[in-house]
Amino acid sequence: MIEPKLADDAFLDDVARAVDPKVVYLWWLGQSGFLIAWRRRYLLIDPYLSDSLTRKYAGTDREHVRMTRRVVAPRRLAFVDVVCSTHGHTDHLDAETLKPIVAGGATLVCPAANRRLAAERVGRAPDVCMSDGDTATVAGFDFELVPAAHPELSPEYAGYVVDCGGTRIYHSGDSVVYPGMVDRLRTRRTTLALLPINGAHGNMGGAEAARLAHAIGAELVVPCHYDMFEFNTASPAVFVGECERLGQRFEVLRAGQRLSIPPDRQAG
Repeated sequence: MIEPKLADDAFLDDVARAVDPKVVYLWWLGQSGFLIAWRRRYLLIDPYLSDSLTRKYAGTDREHVRMTRRVVAPRRLAFVDVVCSTHGHTDHLDAETLKPIVAGGATLVCPAANRRLAAERVGRAPDVCMSDGDTATVAGFDFELVPAAHPELSPEYAGYVVDCGGTRIYHSGDSVVYPGMVDRLRTRRTTLALLPINGAHGNMGGAEAARLAHAIGAELVVPCHYDMFEFNTASPAVFVGECERLGQRFEVLRAGQRLSIPPDRQAG
């Protein structure tokens, strides 16, 4: 079992210390889950903090054997202001993770095509439902929904560009690279791209993620969607090698590790 960089009390203590209003903070929670903090407001994207899939597929030919220990129990994230889901797969829209967070008062954001599914999973209707090109401001975070192809383009699959006062974070959700993707994203002046690298089940691989980040002009790229389940993972080595070849700045995080984006690394 892979141990997080920080977990439980140590993780929450690190979050509590991240208070500089000029800095945007981000923690990888494993798989495609990230916690973003800005001016003491907190955003979660695609958190998966349970063992629901491990239990669901136990004893089948598609066992979801967990590789990385959970960073934090979802009930301890009741301080979160906004939680976003990119699509309906359980590792991105997990009832066991979302229910205690939403019960704490978090605003739930999801693609409009997943409105009914999100309501079934969480037990109430989502607060903000977005379609391609829609924008919304929630708790000081500015959102734009952009398409994702998992592996085909569909309203059920999405990514988000999140603007934190000029720091623009692109979370692709689960996606491959599709025609027109680079042209659309290049105009967003992305500070940080969060991209999958598992290279299977409708996602780009490490080399593709590195090339996409470079093509859209991302200041920095962080890989995700690996080291959660044994049947669906990849080494970040290919991603790292391609970033180095391209001269693309990158960070490879451990689960529970913080990334700080100071003003001199922010777009705007």
